[in-house]
Amino acid sequence: MKILVPDTIPLDLRTTADDVVVPYAVRAAFPAGSEDADVLVAWGNGRRNLADAASRLTRLRLVQGLMAGPDTLVATGFRPEVALASGRGLHDGPVTEHTLALVLAAARRLDLARDAQRAHRWADELGGVQSDRTDTVFRSLDGAHVVIWGFGSIAQRLAPLLSALGARVTGVASSAGERAGFPVVTDAELPDLLPTADVLVSLLPSLPTTQGALGADLLRGLPAHAWFVNVGRGATVDEPALQAALREGTIAGAALDVVVTEPLPEDSPWWGVPNLILTPHAAGGRPQHAEELIEANLEALRTGTPLRNLVAR
Repeated sequence: MKILVPDTIPLDLRTTADDVVVPYAVRAAFPAGSEDADVLVAWGNGRRNLADAASRLTRLRLVQGLMAGPDTLVATGFRPEVALASGRGLHDGPVTEHTLALVLAAARRLDLARDAQRAHRWADELGGVQSDRTDTVFRSLDGAHVVIWGFGSIAQRLAPLLSALGARVTGVASSAGERAGFPVVTDAELPDLLPTADVLVSLLPSLPTTQGALGADLLRGLPAHAWFVNVGRGATVDEPALQAALREGTIAGAALDVVVTEPLPEDSPWWGVPNLILTPHAAGGRPQHAEELIEANLEALRTGTPLRNLVAR
């Protein structure tokens, strides 16, 4: 098999004597001679690059993405006979760490402490003698209720860490039950859950059914002391509605790693929104054990066995 690997990540693949591994640049058109590739590994590719692959690499059997969400690959328009596989599971650790960091930053108001530091001001209101968490202030995970919307592999890694810090965790997914020892309710039950939430974490993927999923109606269901944390996809949020909620103080704050337009333009309204912690889509970006997944799917192609992380379309 001819396997095209991107220049955005070092990969040390174990292959057979019949395999040929060829590096390519993700920001350029594919060079002549790439047309007979069997497998394309995608990570950090530009849209033009993927479109070039879809139109010119006519012998592709598999596009192995290293991204958690397959939306970019699905939208590219690869032929139906080309299998698409995602990098689900490769980002669980890094995204979990970043999500936990955002939740703790919100609880401890590290954004305000940083602002005070830059202003050479000792922020007495953030330190010293303080009351415990009440129903009007979120200051600790101990006793807090964290609702995680999108209870997949990342959520199942995050939930025990939140629980270890004293939080009560409830998941929200397409089907109810118990996952990894935590209660999970359906999307339809989310509105009834929101009034009890101190933090709402979104790990939703970008799908036609999730576009603008967090809108004004759901935001009104959150208590005034609650925070919203998004490490899923920006398109799942009605951004004007969230901006209005922050400006009007109907929720306490938001910590966003993703937004609809990335990178943010200089005139974006997000820059002036109060009580906002913003990180530049930094939660993932470091696939863990990518070789293991790629090698497993190469072997699956050789033997005709099921692919891991196959994307339904």
